[in-house]
Amino acid sequence: MDHKLDATPETTVDVFSAEHAPVLTIDPGDTVIVHSLDASGYLTPQTTPGEQQPRMFAEARGHCLTGPIAVRGAEPGDVLAITLETLVPDPWGWTVAGALKSPITERLGVTDQPSWLLWDLDPDAATGTCNGGFTRALAPFLGVIGVVPEATGEHSTIPPRAVSGGNIDCKELVAGSSLYLPVAVAGALLSVGDGHAARGDGEVGGTAIECPMTTTLTVDVVPDRPIGSIHAESPAGRITFGFDADLNVATGDALDAMVRWMQVVLDVDKSTALALASTAVDLRVTQVANQTWGVHALLPAGVLA
Repeated sequence: MDHKLDATPETTVDVFSAEHAPVLTIDPGDTVIVHSLDASGYLTPQTTPGEQQPRMFAEARGHCLTGPIAVRGAEPGDVLAITLETLVPDPWGWTVAGALKSPITERLGVTDQPSWLLWDLDPDAATGTCNGGFTRALAPFLGVIGVVPEATGEHSTIPPRAVSGGNIDCKELVAGSSLYLPVAVAGALLSVGDGHAARGDGEVGGTAIECPMTTTLTVDVVPDRPIGSIHAESPAGRITFGFDADLNVATGDALDAMVRWMQVVLDVDKSTALALASTAVDLRVTQVANQTWGVHALLPAGVLA
């Protein structure tokens, strides 16, 4: 069955919480067409760089997300599979760097010099052009795809979590990808948003081409996944993740999950899987912008026969 969910005051949240009633309940295998606003929840595009337009939440605590969506029958211990069928940006977006203090902006000395780029986006041509005349190809993805991590309290959307996803911010999760999230609460309570029309690994300035997005996704509950942590299958290949305030820990977690996955797929011991990973797996800094380092390990499709 297909469902449609628009971003309205009744269907948007800025935290993850099991105390928020689902705005839609679906069966495993259903497809949902979801419209989400940009991360800041702007209701209309800026007309001049830095212009403050009305937002969905006057004092947002996190990303403006559409949801939560309950999946009938999903229980703690299950794994949710979210397959991204299509991702279509709205015709506008924005990028800002230097607007907030961070280790990077302090290191580069741009904490008091915010620079805004306003983008005209052409989803059909898959290009975007900003003020200044720069043009780049689009590769849309959602920064935030997450389920509620625990049954009590409100949980910020900003840091990604190894147990529930959320602000994963992985640019490889384009259309054709499937993301696998462990379920922590009954119904899973999935929320999505933070549309990015394009971005580099790292999100080094703190933002991507932030934009509203229409996403067609299919949600299922799947058994017998090869690993129990967050992982994905994308057109680029198999992906595992690590999230931690310590880059070494995040890197180790991403690599350990990939090696365990390779053990299952290739039917080899752990040392052999690591040796093969050393010849084939790419380690990438997913993002540096969200209080927690993100690292993903990518085993490119077809690299090992």
